[in-house]
Amino acid sequence: MEILEVPVQAPPRIGNGPSSSATEINNSPWQYGDDSQSASIVESKMQLPQDILHHIHALMPMQDAARAACASRCFLRSWRFYPRLNLNVDTLRIDKNTPTDVELTRDFISRVDPIMLNHAGTGVNMFKLTTHPCFSLHPSYVDRWLQIAVAPGIKEFELEMTRVSKMDYDFPCSLLSRERASSIQSFLLGGCSFHPGIQIGQMSSLTSLRLRSVKITEEELCGFLSQSCALQRLLLSNCHNIVVLKIPHLLELNYLEVLNFRILEVIESSAPKLSTFIYVGPPIQISLGEALLQVKKMQMICHRNPDMLHYGSKKLSSIAPNIQKLYLSTRNETVNTPKALGKFLQLKCLEILLLTPDLSPGYDFCSLVSFIDASPALETFILRIERPAKRHDSILEVMNGDSMHPMYVSEYRHDNLKNMMITGFCSAKSMIDLTNHILEKTQSLEYLTLDTTRGYDRRNDKIDPCQCLEMSKEALLEAERARLAIRIYVEGRVPSNVNLKVIEPCSNCHTDTRS
Repeated sequence: MEILEVPVQAPPRIGNGPSSSATEINNSPWQYGDDSQSASIVESKMQLPQDILHHIHALMPMQDAARAACASRCFLRSWRFYPRLNLNVDTLRIDKNTPTDVELTRDFISRVDPIMLNHAGTGVNMFKLTTHPCFSLHPSYVDRWLQIAVAPGIKEFELEMTRVSKMDYDFPCSLLSRERASSIQSFLLGGCSFHPGIQIGQMSSLTSLRLRSVKITEEELCGFLSQSCALQRLLLSNCHNIVVLKIPHLLELNYLEVLNFRILEVIESSAPKLSTFIYVGPPIQISLGEALLQVKKMQMICHRNPDMLHYGSKKLSSIAPNIQKLYLSTRNETVNTPKALGKFLQLKCLEILLLTPDLSPGYDFCSLVSFIDASPALETFILRIERPAKRHDSILEVMNGDSMHPMYVSEYRHDNLKNMMITGFCSAKSMIDLTNHILEKTQSLEYLTLDTTRGYDRRNDKIDPCQCLEMSKEALLEAERARLAIRIYVEGRVPSNVNLKVIEPCSNCHTDTRS
């Protein structure tokens, strides 16, 4: 294990001459001096008072602020008071393709050290430090930088350590003493150990707390939360040491997110104003206490275990009976969805995602009627099949395909339902039956969208808003069968007042070469 020792030094000066200074300013905004020709030119044109220049400088994005410090003595002087530091390999313009981790880490230290030295004694309003992908960064450097950054007056703090590191980092809780902790409004820790104790001051201004891949015990977390009386948002993920998660009586907490706890068995919340609850993991015991009737939005996502829909129909009406918007995501279902226990009297929007339908070849889509029956106020119902595939129960191949499955014929009507969408629509008889059941029992229906792709409304907008989600050759063939099944068994049942929209794969749909 190599520990890098890089001395703290002032940033190098940019040499005189237009070619040298232009290149340095464009390529390395973190190295600047006060004797360039450009600085003299810009300086001579600046007649604004120093406090206004400082205010203008503080409003710039960090990289622009660093460039301005290269070009002006005034901005160079105010750089040490720049209030928002966001330090990572991208903002520091460090080449990620550096041959070795040792060189990459040394470069990272050589950039961060001068910046933090410049801010010693001045403090910042916002400090964000992400060390990835520096795997050999010694904790002593981080300790030194945090001692400078976490000063009285800081409002936003984020530390994301490299999660697969040669050295585990233990966050120095002494930094959160009373005089320092009282001003922090947003606090994020990732990839480290966090063991708050009696040295922690009252986090009286903290409204947002996020812990990602943090080693912390149940008692330590509960104690820290008890010190955060103003907390409104709590986001926890991959905290694998917790079996029973207890949320104390936080009067302002309205948003709770619990994601991917490895051994979590119970969630108990005493926060009375909780309105949004998001959970990712296997079905567990959940008690929302006084917020039982307050939770309006809920997401339950199960990507590693089956039967989240079964769990939802059996348990959710007692966990949060007044939810208005419900999102359920399940890996696969080994059993059909049973009749719901209880009612969702205020539920207006229900969205269900089935990730791997190939693992649920016998699942009866028409059993989802139980959710709709239990939701008399439902206005929007969306069913998504993540990866469409050919079903063995195609209505085009079974006998008497035009008959409704008698097990799921319901006496309930759905007279508030206005919008129904199914993406990944296939030719399975039970999916046709589900569609026709809604058409028969819903006079209020206005829009029916049957999408045989993976979702035209979920295109890859991060890259290209016109780029379709990938479909395999088998899925493209099933889309053709689904279109034929719609034409034969659905279109003739659609009332004239319902706007039917059928989405088919287009020329931009990419074929999955793995098939």
